[in-house]
Amino acid sequence: MAKIGNIDLGDFPLLLAPMEDVSDPPFRTLCKEQGADVVYTEFISSEGLIRDAEKSIQKLDIYDKERPVGIQIFGANLESMLRTVEIVEQAQPDFIDINYGCPVKKVVSRGAGAGILKDIPLMVKLTEAMVKHTHLPITVKTRLGWDHDSIRIMEVAERLQDAGCQAIAIHGRTRAQMYKGGAQWEPIADVKNNPRIHIPVFGNGDVDTPEKAALMRDKYGLDGAMIGRASIGNPWFFAQVKHFFKTGEHLPQPGIAERVETAKRHLEMAMEWNGERAGFFETRRHYTNYFKGIPHFKEYRLKLVTAEDKEAIFKVFDEIIEQFS
Repeated sequence: MAKIGNIDLGDFPLLLAPMEDVSDPPFRTLCKEQGADVVYTEFISSEGLIRDAEKSIQKLDIYDKERPVGIQIFGANLESMLRTVEIVEQAQPDFIDINYGCPVKKVVSRGAGAGILKDIPLMVKLTEAMVKHTHLPITVKTRLGWDHDSIRIMEVAERLQDAGCQAIAIHGRTRAQMYKGGAQWEPIADVKNNPRIHIPVFGNGDVDTPEKAALMRDKYGLDGAMIGRASIGNPWFFAQVKHFFKTGEHLPQPGIAERVETAKRHLEMAMEWNGERAGFFETRRHYTNYFKGIPHFKEYRLKLVTAEDKEAIFKVFDEIIEQFS
Protein backbone atom coordinates (compact mmCIF):
# COMPACT_ATOMS: atom_id res chain seq x y z
CA MET A 1 0.00 0.00 0.00
CA ALA A 2 1.61 3.26 -1.15
CA LYS A 3 1.14 6.33 1.02
CA ILE A 4 2.06 10.00 0.76
CA GLY A 5 1.95 11.24 4.32
CA ASN A 6 -1.39 9.95 5.63
CA ILE A 7 -2.92 9.62 2.17
CA ASP A 8 -3.55 5.99 1.15
CA LEU A 9 -3.02 5.57 -2.58
CA GLY A 10 -3.84 1.86 -2.79
CA ASP A 11 -1.70 -0.88 -4.30
CA PHE A 12 0.32 0.32 -7.27
CA PRO A 13 -1.41 3.66 -7.95
CA LEU A 14 -1.42 5.22 -11.41
CA LEU A 15 -0.32 8.84 -11.31
CA LEU A 16 -1.03 11.43 -14.00
CA ALA A 17 2.29 13.20 -14.59
CA PRO A 18 2.50 16.97 -14.34
CA MET A 19 2.74 18.16 -17.97
CA GLU A 20 3.04 21.75 -19.11
CA ASP A 21 0.02 22.89 -21.15
CA VAL A 22 -1.63 19.48 -20.65
CA SER A 23 -2.36 18.73 -16.98
CA ASP A 24 -4.96 21.44 -16.43
CA PRO A 25 -8.22 20.88 -14.47
CA PRO A 26 -10.32 19.76 -17.49
CA PHE A 27 -7.77 17.15 -18.57
CA ARG A 28 -7.14 16.02 -14.99
CA THR A 29 -10.91 15.54 -14.54
CA LEU A 30 -11.12 13.28 -17.60
CA CYS A 31 -8.15 11.18 -16.42
CA LYS A 32 -9.54 10.96 -12.89
CA GLU A 33 -12.85 9.65 -14.24
CA GLN A 34 -10.94 6.95 -16.10
CA GLY A 35 -9.08 5.75 -13.03
CA ALA A 36 -6.05 7.98 -12.40
CA ASP A 37 -5.37 7.58 -8.67
CA VAL A 38 -3.28 10.74 -8.19
CA VAL A 39 -3.07 13.85 -10.34
CA TYR A 40 -0.63 16.77 -10.39
CA THR A 41 -0.98 20.31 -11.64
CA GLU A 42 1.19 21.63 -14.43
CA PHE A 43 4.49 22.73 -12.96
CA ILE A 44 4.38 26.25 -11.55
CA SER A 45 7.26 28.73 -11.45
CA SER A 46 8.04 29.92 -7.93
CA GLU A 47 9.22 33.26 -9.36
CA GLY A 48 5.99 33.57 -11.36
CA LEU A 49 3.87 32.87 -8.29
CA ILE A 50 5.53 35.40 -6.03
CA ARG A 51 5.29 38.03 -8.79
CA ASP A 52 1.56 37.30 -9.05
CA ALA A 53 1.92 36.26 -12.69
CA GLU A 54 -1.61 35.49 -13.88
CA LYS A 55 -0.74 32.24 -15.67
CA SER A 56 1.08 30.91 -12.60
CA ILE A 57 -1.75 31.86 -10.22
CA GLN A 58 -4.34 30.19 -12.46
CA LYS A 59 -2.42 26.91 -12.31
CA LEU A 60 -3.22 26.72 -8.58
CA ASP A 61 -6.87 25.94 -9.38
CA ILE A 62 -7.74 22.52 -7.97
CA TYR A 63 -11.09 20.89 -7.22
CA ASP A 64 -12.27 18.36 -4.63
CA LYS A 65 -13.24 15.82 -7.30
CA GLU A 66 -9.55 15.56 -8.27
CA ARG A 67 -8.19 14.54 -4.88
CA PRO A 68 -5.63 13.41 -4.04
CA VAL A 69 -3.96 16.18 -6.03
CA GLY A 70 -0.45 17.60 -5.79
CA ILE A 71 0.62 21.09 -6.80
CA GLN A 72 4.03 20.96 -8.47
CA ILE A 73 6.44 23.88 -8.21
CA PHE A 74 9.93 24.58 -9.50
CA GLY A 75 12.65 27.07 -8.66
CA ALA A 76 16.18 27.30 -7.32
CA ASN A 77 16.02 30.29 -4.96
CA LEU A 78 15.40 29.29 -1.34
CA GLU A 79 13.58 32.46 -0.30
CA SER A 80 11.31 32.34 -3.37
CA MET A 81 10.53 28.67 -2.85
CA LEU A 82 9.56 29.23 0.80
CA ARG A 83 7.28 32.12 -0.14
CA THR A 84 5.80 29.90 -2.84
CA VAL A 85 5.00 27.20 -0.28
CA GLU A 86 2.96 29.73 1.70
CA ILE A 87 0.99 30.71 -1.42
CA VAL A 88 0.46 27.08 -2.47
CA GLU A 89 -0.81 26.10 1.00
CA GLN A 90 -3.75 28.48 0.55
CA ALA A 91 -4.92 26.39 -2.45
CA GLN A 92 -5.12 23.38 -0.08
CA PRO A 93 -3.57 20.62 -2.18
CA ASP A 94 -3.02 17.20 -0.62
CA PHE A 95 0.74 17.55 -1.07
CA ILE A 96 3.38 19.76 -2.70
CA ASP A 97 5.68 18.27 -5.33
CA ILE A 98 9.03 19.82 -6.24
CA ASN A 99 10.17 19.50 -9.84
CA TYR A 100 13.85 18.58 -9.99
CA GLY A 101 13.50 16.92 -13.39
CA CYS A 102 12.25 19.28 -16.12
CA PRO A 103 14.88 19.20 -18.89
CA VAL A 104 13.68 22.31 -20.80
CA LYS A 105 16.46 24.81 -21.43
CA LYS A 106 14.67 27.93 -20.12
CA VAL A 107 14.08 26.15 -16.78
CA VAL A 108 17.48 24.45 -16.55
CA SER A 109 19.37 27.66 -17.40
CA ARG A 110 18.01 29.17 -14.17
CA GLY A 111 19.36 26.23 -12.17
CA ALA A 112 15.83 24.87 -11.63
CA GLY A 113 14.16 21.64 -12.79
CA ALA A 114 16.84 19.18 -13.90
CA GLY A 115 19.39 22.00 -13.65
CA ILE A 116 19.58 21.38 -9.91
CA LEU A 117 20.95 17.88 -10.59
CA LYS A 118 24.30 19.66 -10.96
CA ASP A 119 24.00 20.88 -7.36
CA ILE A 120 22.73 18.07 -5.16
CA PRO A 121 23.54 19.88 -1.87
CA LEU A 122 21.24 22.72 -3.00
CA MET A 123 18.53 20.20 -3.91
CA VAL A 124 18.75 18.72 -0.40
CA LYS A 125 18.86 22.14 1.27
CA LEU A 126 15.76 23.37 -0.60
CA THR A 127 13.83 20.19 0.16
CA GLU A 128 14.69 20.23 3.86
CA ALA A 129 13.77 23.91 4.23
CA MET A 130 10.43 23.39 2.47
CA VAL A 131 9.59 20.33 4.59
CA LYS A 132 10.15 22.43 7.72
CA HIS A 133 8.11 25.31 6.30
CA THR A 134 4.82 23.48 5.70
CA HIS A 135 2.42 21.01 7.31
CA LEU A 136 1.77 19.45 3.88
CA PRO A 137 3.74 16.42 2.66
CA ILE A 138 6.58 17.32 0.28
CA THR A 139 7.34 14.96 -2.61
CA VAL A 140 9.88 15.16 -5.44
CA LYS A 141 10.00 14.34 -9.14
CA THR A 142 13.46 14.01 -10.65
CA ARG A 143 15.60 12.25 -13.25
CA LEU A 144 18.42 9.71 -13.00
CA GLY A 145 21.05 12.44 -13.18
CA TRP A 146 22.40 15.26 -15.31
CA ASP A 147 24.10 12.93 -17.79
CA HIS A 148 25.29 9.34 -18.06
CA ASP A 149 28.53 10.10 -16.19
CA SER A 150 26.85 11.77 -13.22
CA ILE A 151 24.05 9.39 -12.23
CA ARG A 152 23.80 9.57 -8.43
CA ILE A 153 20.12 8.76 -8.01
CA MET A 154 20.70 6.38 -5.08
CA GLU A 155 22.50 9.07 -3.10
CA VAL A 156 19.90 11.66 -4.14
CA ALA A 157 16.99 9.47 -3.00
CA GLU A 158 18.61 8.71 0.36
CA ARG A 159 19.43 12.35 1.03
CA LEU A 160 15.99 13.58 -0.02
CA GLN A 161 14.34 10.99 2.21
CA ASP A 162 16.59 12.09 5.09
CA ALA A 163 15.52 15.68 4.37
CA GLY A 164 11.87 14.71 4.91
CA CYS A 165 10.69 14.03 1.36
CA GLN A 166 7.68 11.66 1.55
CA ALA A 167 7.73 10.12 -1.95
CA ILE A 168 9.94 10.27 -5.02
CA ALA A 169 8.99 9.86 -8.68
CA ILE A 170 11.96 9.09 -10.92
CA HIS A 171 11.99 9.55 -14.69
CA GLY A 172 14.27 6.88 -16.14
CA ARG A 173 16.34 9.24 -18.28
CA THR A 174 19.09 11.76 -17.65
CA ARG A 175 18.69 15.44 -18.46
CA ALA A 176 21.12 14.99 -21.36
CA GLN A 177 18.74 12.43 -22.91
CA MET A 178 15.77 14.82 -22.79
CA TYR A 179 13.01 12.47 -24.05
CA LYS A 180 15.21 10.46 -26.46
CA GLY A 181 16.24 6.83 -26.17
CA GLY A 182 14.57 4.34 -23.89
CA ALA A 183 13.89 5.04 -20.23
CA GLN A 184 15.98 2.90 -17.86
CA TRP A 185 13.94 1.40 -15.07
CA GLU A 186 16.73 -0.70 -13.47
CA PRO A 187 18.26 2.25 -11.55
CA ILE A 188 14.76 3.16 -10.26
CA ALA A 189 14.29 -0.44 -9.07
CA ASP A 190 17.71 -0.25 -7.37
CA VAL A 191 16.46 2.76 -5.39
CA LYS A 192 13.27 0.91 -4.43
CA ASN A 193 15.27 -2.16 -3.34
CA ASN A 194 17.68 -0.14 -1.22
CA PRO A 195 16.92 -1.26 2.36
CA ARG A 196 17.46 2.33 3.53
CA ILE A 197 14.58 3.61 1.39
CA HIS A 198 11.13 3.41 2.97
CA ILE A 199 9.25 6.14 1.07
CA PRO A 200 7.25 5.24 -2.08
CA VAL A 201 9.28 5.13 -5.29
CA PHE A 202 7.23 5.80 -8.43
CA GLY A 203 8.53 5.02 -11.92
CA ASN A 204 8.13 7.39 -14.87
CA GLY A 205 9.08 7.16 -18.53
CA ASP A 206 7.80 5.01 -21.42
CA VAL A 207 4.77 3.51 -19.65
CA ASP A 208 2.73 3.47 -22.85
CA THR A 209 1.03 0.05 -22.73
CA PRO A 210 -0.77 -1.88 -19.97
CA GLU A 211 1.94 -4.54 -20.26
CA LYS A 212 4.65 -2.00 -19.43
CA ALA A 213 2.73 -0.82 -16.38
CA ALA A 214 2.48 -4.46 -15.27
CA LEU A 215 6.23 -4.88 -15.85
CA MET A 216 6.97 -1.83 -13.72
CA ARG A 217 4.86 -3.36 -10.95
CA ASP A 218 5.80 -7.03 -11.20
CA LYS A 219 9.37 -7.17 -12.49
CA TYR A 220 10.74 -3.89 -11.17
CA GLY A 221 8.71 -3.87 -7.94
CA LEU A 222 7.99 -0.13 -7.95
CA ASP A 223 5.26 1.46 -5.85
CA GLY A 224 3.33 3.04 -8.72
CA ALA A 225 3.55 4.24 -12.32
CA MET A 226 3.54 7.89 -13.33
CA ILE A 227 2.00 8.22 -16.77
CA GLY A 228 2.63 11.19 -19.02
CA ARG A 229 2.67 11.18 -22.81
CA ALA A 230 0.60 7.98 -23.14
CA SER A 231 -2.37 9.80 -21.62
CA ILE A 232 -2.39 12.79 -23.98
CA GLY A 233 -5.58 12.51 -26.03
CA ASN A 234 -6.07 9.16 -24.30
CA PRO A 235 -7.49 9.58 -20.78
CA TRP A 236 -8.81 6.01 -21.24
CA PHE A 237 -5.27 4.72 -20.73
CA PHE A 238 -5.77 4.55 -16.94
CA ALA A 239 -8.91 2.41 -17.30
CA GLN A 240 -7.12 0.20 -19.84
CA VAL A 241 -4.23 -0.44 -17.44
CA LYS A 242 -6.55 -1.23 -14.54
CA HIS A 243 -8.64 -3.57 -16.67
CA PHE A 244 -5.48 -5.37 -17.77
CA PHE A 245 -4.30 -5.70 -14.15
CA LYS A 246 -7.64 -7.22 -13.18
CA THR A 247 -8.26 -9.53 -16.15
CA GLY A 248 -5.05 -9.86 -18.18
CA GLU A 249 -7.07 -8.71 -21.19
CA HIS A 250 -7.20 -5.52 -23.20
CA LEU A 251 -10.15 -3.18 -23.13
CA PRO A 252 -11.24 -2.32 -26.66
CA GLN A 253 -10.24 1.14 -27.86
CA PRO A 254 -13.01 3.72 -27.45
CA GLY A 255 -15.27 4.12 -30.46
CA ILE A 256 -15.73 7.28 -32.49
CA ALA A 257 -18.82 8.41 -30.56
CA GLU A 258 -16.97 8.16 -27.22
CA ARG A 259 -13.93 10.00 -28.58
CA VAL A 260 -16.12 12.80 -29.92
CA GLU A 261 -18.08 13.03 -26.66
CA THR A 262 -14.84 13.25 -24.64
CA ALA A 263 -13.38 15.92 -26.95
CA LYS A 264 -16.62 17.92 -26.61
CA ARG A 265 -16.58 17.67 -22.82
CA HIS A 266 -12.92 18.66 -22.75
CA LEU A 267 -13.69 21.77 -24.80
CA GLU A 268 -16.71 22.74 -22.71
CA MET A 269 -14.84 22.32 -19.41
CA ALA A 270 -11.87 24.28 -20.77
CA MET A 271 -14.07 27.17 -21.89
CA GLU A 272 -15.84 27.22 -18.55
CA TRP A 273 -12.55 27.15 -16.60
CA ASN A 274 -10.38 29.37 -18.77
CA GLY A 275 -12.84 31.65 -20.53
CA GLU A 276 -14.40 31.06 -23.95
CA ARG A 277 -11.56 32.26 -26.16
CA ALA A 278 -8.57 30.92 -24.22
CA GLY A 279 -10.38 27.65 -23.46
CA PHE A 280 -11.20 27.17 -27.11
CA PHE A 281 -7.69 27.74 -28.44
CA GLU A 282 -5.87 25.88 -25.66
CA THR A 283 -7.99 22.76 -26.24
CA ARG A 284 -7.24 22.77 -29.95
CA ARG A 285 -3.92 20.98 -29.51
CA HIS A 286 -5.70 18.01 -27.93
CA TYR A 287 -8.19 17.27 -30.73
CA THR A 288 -5.93 15.43 -33.12
CA ASN A 289 -4.70 13.25 -30.25
CA TYR A 290 -8.25 12.11 -29.53
CA PHE A 291 -8.49 10.72 -33.06
CA LYS A 292 -4.97 9.31 -33.37
CA GLY A 293 -4.72 6.10 -35.36
CA ILE A 294 -7.91 6.54 -37.36
CA PRO A 295 -7.09 5.99 -41.07
CA HIS A 296 -7.93 8.63 -43.71
CA PHE A 297 -8.43 11.28 -41.06
CA LYS A 298 -6.19 14.00 -42.54
CA GLU A 299 -9.01 16.17 -43.92
CA TYR A 300 -10.79 16.23 -40.58
CA ARG A 301 -7.58 16.86 -38.65
CA LEU A 302 -7.12 20.02 -40.69
CA LYS A 303 -10.70 21.09 -40.04
CA LEU A 304 -10.28 20.53 -36.30
CA VAL A 305 -7.21 22.75 -36.00
CA THR A 306 -8.56 25.54 -38.21
CA ALA A 307 -12.11 25.84 -36.82
CA GLU A 308 -12.53 29.28 -35.27
CA ASP A 309 -15.33 28.80 -32.75
CA LYS A 310 -17.31 26.24 -30.78
CA GLU A 311 -20.12 25.98 -33.34
CA ALA A 312 -17.63 25.24 -36.13
CA ILE A 313 -15.84 22.60 -34.09
CA PHE A 314 -19.10 20.90 -33.08
CA LYS A 315 -20.04 20.79 -36.76
CA VAL A 316 -16.76 19.00 -37.53
CA PHE A 317 -17.44 16.56 -34.67
CA ASP A 318 -20.82 15.73 -36.24
CA GLU A 319 -19.15 15.14 -39.59
CA ILE A 320 -16.61 12.81 -37.95
CA ILE A 321 -19.37 10.71 -36.37
CA GLU A 322 -21.21 10.55 -39.69
CA GLN A 323 -18.08 9.62 -41.64
CA PHE A 324 -16.42 7.13 -39.29
CA SER A 325 -19.16 5.49 -37.21
